[in-house]
Amino acid sequence: MRRSLVIVGAGPRGTGLIERIAANAPELYDGSGHEGLDIHLVDPHPPGAGRIWRAAQSPLLWMNSHAEDVTMFTDETVDMAGPVRQGPTLHEWAGIDGRTFADRQLQGGYLRWVHEQAVAALPDSVTVHHHPHRALRVSGPREGTQQVWLEDRPQPLAADLVVLALGHLDAELDDEQRDLAAYARTHDLVHLPPDFTADSDLSTLAPGEPVLVRGFGLAFVDLMVLLTEGRGGRYDGDTYLPSGREPVLYVGSRRGVPYHSKIGYDWTGERPPLPRFLGPAETDALLARPAGFDFSRDVWPLVEKELGFAHYHRLFTVHPERTAMSWADFEEKYAVIDDTAERETLVVSAVPDPHDRLDLAALDRPLEGARYATHEELQEGLREYVEADLSRGHDPAYSPDLAVFLGLLSVYGQLVRLGDIGGWWHGFFSYLASGPPGPRLRQLLALSRAGVLRFVGADMEVRAEDGVFRASSPTVPGFSVQARALVEARLPEPTVRRALDPLLRRLHAEGVAESPDGLLRVDRADGRVLDRSGRPHPRRFALGPHTDGRTPGAFTRPRTGGPAFRQNDATARSALLLLGALAGRAAA
Repeated sequence: MRRSLVIVGAGPRGTGLIERIAANAPELYDGSGHEGLDIHLVDPHPPGAGRIWRAAQSPLLWMNSHAEDVTMFTDETVDMAGPVRQGPTLHEWAGIDGRTFADRQLQGGYLRWVHEQAVAALPDSVTVHHHPHRALRVSGPREGTQQVWLEDRPQPLAADLVVLALGHLDAELDDEQRDLAAYARTHDLVHLPPDFTADSDLSTLAPGEPVLVRGFGLAFVDLMVLLTEGRGGRYDGDTYLPSGREPVLYVGSRRGVPYHSKIGYDWTGERPPLPRFLGPAETDALLARPAGFDFSRDVWPLVEKELGFAHYHRLFTVHPERTAMSWADFEEKYAVIDDTAERETLVVSAVPDPHDRLDLAALDRPLEGARYATHEELQEGLREYVEADLSRGHDPAYSPDLAVFLGLLSVYGQLVRLGDIGGWWHGFFSYLASGPPGPRLRQLLALSRAGVLRFVGADMEVRAEDGVFRASSPTVPGFSVQARALVEARLPEPTVRRALDPLLRRLHAEGVAESPDGLLRVDRADGRVLDRSGRPHPRRFALGPHTDGRTPGAFTRPRTGGPAFRQNDATARSALLLLGALAGRAAA
């Protein structure tokens, strides 16, 4: 009898796991003396690209990373036990300029190719089968064979081990969304809940009509593109020429501004020596605390100090003329100060220009306390804000910003080990480090000048009243706008309790552990699913955004440690060791 591994989810995370299985199999499970191994991939979408990167979506939708910053392959910066197996980045594979923002269809092709290469690298004794179905549930005893039940199949797949690599999931509406949806049905309005934008039915948004949009991240950018260029509009330089089929988008969010532009220049010179104040030792100490840790009290001060170190290391070593003391003196003082106020005093004395100082609170809430007398003044003010962000993001004179980006990647690699630390950090990281390409923000400015896009402000409030949706913001006191359509421009929250995925819902009902934010709890060592008593399941693993070990993405920038790659390697090695032990036990 051959051993069997079922991977639910054949997108980039499932592909990355197969790549790590292929890399580690020669050491841990080469097939000699074993009956062989069947890997069953369960996903209604094609292997490699999965749902998000599938070919069947608009070619207008881009990645938000340069092609040279996208890889599915490991390098020596990944902290893992398995071997490095190098391969091309997206731009090397596609033969395009590394600074290109590739469309998602091209990235899907890259992911399909990586999947094919990973499968081809498996030992001859390993066979991969793709099942284009949804997985409905997993059953079976803790110490015995698992059964994975599929939609439209009467018999389950038998599995020695199961790995859930589910990716982004749909979710049922929360209480507020449910009330808004009910109000929309009652008053013949349009309410589009959180969704992957390429899957949303945008045909209900009428030309020329106002549409309230809540959310200013990447889901909003996709919406902006599909409702403008996607409806026949075009750009002539910095001018947008409408087709007449566009709605008028009134957009706001908690911050009230779009995510920061991608950095538009390359790194040169010495990198900041990271980690410095938040590395493995500090993470181990946090995990070892008997009473646990609090993010705001115990973790954020370390994050703040680490990001500040990255910023000032770059400023002092590359732009010393903009500082008032030597780097050696500053570093010595900075290292021993833990009090935020004392550190700010040091920075003010050493860095004369406020534009050269790192102020994370101001970055997080740029409109905090800002008030505009009229809606039109807000439009002009936010256009100036976006112009300044674009200018700074493409000026290497402000390269400490890129050092902070590298610091964010380093910090994320450590925070992944801490499990669920709350949703704020992930949003803050995305806002600073995973924003749109610069050209998208230039398009946003053109749309604003053309009157197709209107800014609402920070802390946007939406009320359902008088038969319409009405939006307002304290940024413009007294102003409000009403519309018959509301779009929630963000992805659904990946909680176990509210996921529409039937497999996860069944696991929740059966007693898997949840983090405080509702994510599936997994063992930090290898991704095994935990029950509510904290016991890891011996035959079930989980990887991805629905777990409390979630990472920035299934692929990453080269030479940045790749937390997802590290997790994939640990899970692959644990799975192979257990499969080998089972095979040996059966032979005995």
